[in-house]
Amino acid sequence: MNTRNKEPIDAVITWVDGNDPNHQLKLEKALGGKVRKHIPGADVTRFGNLNELKYSLLSILTFAPFIRKIFIVTDEQDPEVSAYIKKYFPERIGDIRIVDHKEIFRQYEKYLPTFNSRAIEAVLWRIEGLADDFIYLSDDMFLVKEIRPEDLFILDKPVMRGTWLPKPIIRNFWNAIRKGVHRHFMNNPDFQPKPSFHVGQWNAAELLGFKWRYFFSSHTPHAVNRKTVENYLSKNPRLIEKQISYKFRHNEQFNCASFYYHLEIKKGNRNFADPSFSFLHPHGRKEGYIDRKLKQCEEDPTKIFMNIQSLELCNGKDQEKIIGWMEKNLGL
Repeated sequence: MNTRNKEPIDAVITWVDGNDPNHQLKLEKALGGKVRKHIPGADVTRFGNLNELKYSLLSILTFAPFIRKIFIVTDEQDPEVSAYIKKYFPERIGDIRIVDHKEIFRQYEKYLPTFNSRAIEAVLWRIEGLADDFIYLSDDMFLVKEIRPEDLFILDKPVMRGTWLPKPIIRNFWNAIRKGVHRHFMNNPDFQPKPSFHVGQWNAAELLGFKWRYFFSSHTPHAVNRKTVENYLSKNPRLIEKQISYKFRHNEQFNCASFYYHLEIKKGNRNFADPSFSFLHPHGRKEGYIDRKLKQCEEDPTKIFMNIQSLELCNGKDQEKIIGWMEKNLGL
């Protein structure tokens, strides 16, 4: 069976440096005097930065050399990638472009600045010059083995990595009870549950007419057909405006990857695949956890992606172990 793509494939990486003083000033203003821990989606670790972008970017150039262009999306920040791109991939320096939020939020500038990944991901398809077939990932996602275009797109249709799950009835019911208690008994009408990875995906499926189950995607690079997304959202401008109106993640938002996948499913796309990734949340783990996860990436041929969350919270020894492994795996 011929599975080759006819179109080029681009990559988009979202990035933020939470240590940047200008970013912190903007965030404090957006908080309006409220304590961060009381605002779901404003956790400090969501904006952590330990230069993971370097390894995410180099992993794409190393293991997916067919990627045409790489766009790094950020808010008036400079990730300073040119030095190591010139060192390791000098011939690709012209294929990397920094994209400011103002570009993808054009005509919606009133919602900037934003500190909400779900809002940002909802408008990535508006990057100027972006290929019709693209993948997007956050800077804590990495390729760990060589991949083919067919691992991302088959005949220009996105490969959707995940599994089907039933509607999260109990989780939604519990959230409704908590909101009711806060509203009626604790004088807290603005209370929102912490944005759930599962609920966000169900919100996307339900929005598109799914009744009893949803395709749950994981922390891997997500393949998107830009035209499919543009065609739907251009006809539903209120939907996109509501999605990007929240400064911080909100429980009523939809997960964008799930939304894009369910759009594909409604169109008849059946390019389903296993997640094929190793998930690391190394902070506070027992002895041997990191070694076991890294060994899994080395020995399991099905593990082609890796996601490392909250690396900045780890102690220096564990950080060095993980970064050292990534440098070795990339042949740096």
